[in-house]
Amino acid sequence: MKRLLAGLGLAVSALLPLSSAQAAYPDRPITLIVPWGAGGGTDAVARIIGSLVERDLGQPVAVVNRTGGQGVVGHQAIADAPADGYTIGLITVEIGMMHWQGLTKLDYQSYTPIAMVNEDPAGIQVKADAPYKTAKELIADIKANPGKFKASGTGQGGIWHLALAGMLSSEKIQPSTVPWVPSNGAAPSLQDLMAGGVQVVTCSLPEARSLIDAGRVKSLAIMGKERSKLMPDVPTLKEALGSDWTIGAWRGVAGPKGLPKEVTDKLEAALKKAYESKEYQDFLTNRGFGGRWAQGAAFGAFMAESDASLGAVMKEVGLAK
Repeated sequence: MKRLLAGLGLAVSALLPLSSAQAAYPDRPITLIVPWGAGGGTDAVARIIGSLVERDLGQPVAVVNRTGGQGVVGHQAIADAPADGYTIGLITVEIGMMHWQGLTKLDYQSYTPIAMVNEDPAGIQVKADAPYKTAKELIADIKANPGKFKASGTGQGGIWHLALAGMLSSEKIQPSTVPWVPSNGAAPSLQDLMAGGVQVVTCSLPEARSLIDAGRVKSLAIMGKERSKLMPDVPTLKEALGSDWTIGAWRGVAGPKGLPKEVTDKLEAALKKAYESKEYQDFLTNRGFGGRWAQGAAFGAFMAESDASLGAVMKEVGLAK
């Protein structure tokens, strides 16, 4: 009898660690990796999301910036982490671009998608005194005068370059018709627009907001499925041109491939609560960021679609390897 009871005790004790580990997640701090530098938009999104999830889960969430390799270093660190939910990250639109450029073998399938929390569609910006009231008028002039226009917004092959190329392709215009002037981002591109060095800048509305508010720049359309809450008078590309082309800079929380369901369930619930909170919605409004929610499989499907459309455009403009 003693031996039987001892055996039962050992069997019960052997089961306890697994059960309590599953029930207790998380029982220690979580690391949230950001593939981009401190102080930027992705970093800001990560820090408010981290603070709200921390409050809900009852464990510290440490935001760690892992920069380098045009985003490859941080994205690789997320993919290489143990699949236990204690190291996750904020992946960005570049995950659908880097592998096409030959920078990495990583793609959206390298992760467990948890939740998409932000998207800022590309906008078409021109000087406020440009003779175009609509995107349709701008496109008509581009078609009639190939080579007349130059455009900018980011580096060669960056998200805003692909935004322009995809838009032109959707209108049966060769992207090379509008030469791209590489820059270090939207801010210097907009200054070049003001100086007359370029005639079009594709970037997000938040990036152009100060110049639009100052009456120096106007946005003719955005490449999103819905109008922006930031500037609801700006039509979508579908409304302006009948084009189905959409593209934007997006951010979402993901973990390494193979996260257990009980972990993703908890994280999805915490992130949904964070996304819907007044604090996060106020943050988006104050920053001028666009909100977009998709969780689990829906986020994965979005990334697959984004990857395919970005790859098609990159092949067309000769940026895919």
